[in-house]
Amino acid sequence: MRLFTFLLLLAAAACGADLRVGIAGTDTSHAREFTRILNDLNAKDHVAGARVVAAWEGGSPDIEESASRRDKIAAELRDQWHVTFYPDIATMCKNVDAVLLESLDGRVHLEQVRQIFAAHKPVFIDKPLSDSLAGAREIARLGKENGVPWFSSSSLRYANWVQDLRNPGNLGVMAWGPGPQNPLQNLDLSWYAIHPIEVLYTLMGPGCTEVTRTSTPEADVIVGKWNNGRIGTVRAIRPYSGYGAVVFRSKQILQSPEKAEFSYKLLVERIVQFLQTGQPPVPNDVTLEMFEFMDAAQRSEKSGGQPVKLR
Repeated sequence: MRLFTFLLLLAAAACGADLRVGIAGTDTSHAREFTRILNDLNAKDHVAGARVVAAWEGGSPDIEESASRRDKIAAELRDQWHVTFYPDIATMCKNVDAVLLESLDGRVHLEQVRQIFAAHKPVFIDKPLSDSLAGAREIARLGKENGVPWFSSSSLRYANWVQDLRNPGNLGVMAWGPGPQNPLQNLDLSWYAIHPIEVLYTLMGPGCTEVTRTSTPEADVIVGKWNNGRIGTVRAIRPYSGYGAVVFRSKQILQSPEKAEFSYKLLVERIVQFLQTGQPPVPNDVTLEMFEFMDAAQRSEKSGGQPVKLR
């Protein structure tokens, strides 16, 4: 992070002042929920330390989920939380300390975060980081080139049941979750299956070397081999399903609760800590490996289910 920006963030944190946060993209429910959690002092799940004060609407007219929600959520932020809207990202960045990139469409993240990096604002990039491995790598390169910290994560990573199953003794994992797809995204798994893939990587850690994928209209099953002989599996179910995981250890087999819930608060807490310190709670190289995992899975499917090495 540029020294001047980092010192400003440290000074704000030291004196107890809330960081001024801008939201780029009001076409996802996360924009609404994160704003409520940060701005509503009376909410049971309130997280202190930052406040959403600015936003830019964004939106993708060719994605129905985006086009149908953008204006409604923007109006809620404007009317209920008195958020100031700006005509572009660059202008918004002049009036905030940090940014939450919330645009639903992974295709637009690279160009949008390019403007945030140019303004030297630390940024949380909501899932998916990008819609392609090349886009994810370019975001990482630009962040490093500009000296701006970033991180990306699913809220599932910090669910209590996921954290309870974390253990260096995990020998294998089976994770599952919804797997609907959007044909406009280059990596089909990035649209929604990124959630159970984040669960897999939270419980297994990085180190996958080879992937095999089997697909039907109802589901994808992706099997990864890790460099220490462990095996991790993701089942992405269509159209939607609950979430869960089974963990294999030397003398135990553990499973998530029947109703595996998650809380946005737990992710927002990590976001605020990141914005205050500039230290990504999920290392950037782990995020990139998940995109290598999805890229290898897509190449495996196109080859008829043959094993494919990560790039």
